[in-house]
Amino acid sequence: MNIAIFTLRAIAEAITTMPYVLILITLGIVLYLRNKNTVAMQRMVIGEYINSAFELTISQIVLGIFAGALGSLILSYLGVIFDSQATISLLFMLSIILMLFRSRFICFSYSAGILSILSVVFRIFQKSNNTNLSQYDFLKVDVVMVMSLVAVMHIIEGILVFIDGDKGSIPVFSNKNNKIVGGFALKRYWAIPIAVMFLINNPVASDSVNIALPSFWPIIKSSYFTVIATTVMSLLPFYGMIGYSAITFTKTKREKAINSGLFIGSYGVILLIVAQLARLNLVAQLMVAIFAPLAHEVMLKMQVYYELKGTPKYVSTDDGLMVLEVAPSSPAYEMGIKSGDLLMEVNNKKIFNEQDMIEALGEMSNFIWLKVKTVKGKLLQIDYNKMNRTKRLGIIFVPKFIPKESVIVKYNKNKFEDVLQKAKEKKDNDDNDKTS
Repeated sequence: MNIAIFTLRAIAEAITTMPYVLILITLGIVLYLRNKNTVAMQRMVIGEYINSAFELTISQIVLGIFAGALGSLILSYLGVIFDSQATISLLFMLSIILMLFRSRFICFSYSAGILSILSVVFRIFQKSNNTNLSQYDFLKVDVVMVMSLVAVMHIIEGILVFIDGDKGSIPVFSNKNNKIVGGFALKRYWAIPIAVMFLINNPVASDSVNIALPSFWPIIKSSYFTVIATTVMSLLPFYGMIGYSAITFTKTKREKAINSGLFIGSYGVILLIVAQLARLNLVAQLMVAIFAPLAHEVMLKMQVYYELKGTPKYVSTDDGLMVLEVAPSSPAYEMGIKSGDLLMEVNNKKIFNEQDMIEALGEMSNFIWLKVKTVKGKLLQIDYNKMNRTKRLGIIFVPKFIPKESVIVKYNKNKFEDVLQKAKEKKDNDDNDKTS
């Protein structure tokens, strides 16, 4: 049995056997409840949801399983292996504790950095004092392996964000240079089954099988223990949750997902390369331990910087109203109107602001014609003969001003539930403010 089949078999066990199935079901329920909030928010703002909570959840689970399999194969072929499950347990515990201070600290970059620093300090103290502290040996971690694991997790996260990061986005608004700008809030999570190699201390008691290892294996050499041909190893799966949250006013939601995915994936590749320096000595291990969280912060700050310095993409002008989002199955969707188009005229009536739009729709019959400037700058006249006053056009416009009774609420990506509650309280006022 070769290493690929052995790894994939471990992933298969993670999604088909107890107690892993219960963990997967629990994570699925958590994702579904989060997606219900997302869908409810979309319905408040757009008038209907773009994808159902079930569809969003299934994509997260299915893509997460495929990503977990890919990540596990990368880890196996690289030769990322641990001599104790305590390292993984400590990573999870530290991540949960750090999350209490700030949600983004749940990322393994921070917990791995802290754990690696503690390990280096402990080993320096033990060496300098020549003291037997074997009861604290669980603090000894292989920095090369820990950081390689974190790097691969980020590579996988980058791929997931690149592919699926724009799903479940919510239109949001902000003020920049005294102009209202439109954008999107993106928030996605994926349940990831990852199979990790461990050395077995008691091979006789283990249910071991022989596998064919490639001649080049392992690519990554351990920093403080050597994997020899007679070593017995086991692939044990565990579940992790990868999260992504971002807001953009300068890109489309798809462009933002691609951009973020490339940033995250690049960080993973760089960390994987830098992690190999940790095998040199304790000083190098300390430098790598500091680099991981610091570089992660730099990556996040760079994205924020480019977002702040970028030109807002969704802004209404004197030529018309900017289309931020189009509701699926709506008249606007059937007409082919897309996010980023500029609506200039309705039934030969020039549209300068949202009040002009409201008046134009109030005067229309079953037949409506629109003059639209597409994202590419092309002028189009679109005719539609199935309109009536009971139908919503299905467009989220970027307003030129915010009425006093506006449904627009402040969005805090760390307090999504608060936003949802505010939107529910203002539901009765959303017919004529931003959506026509």
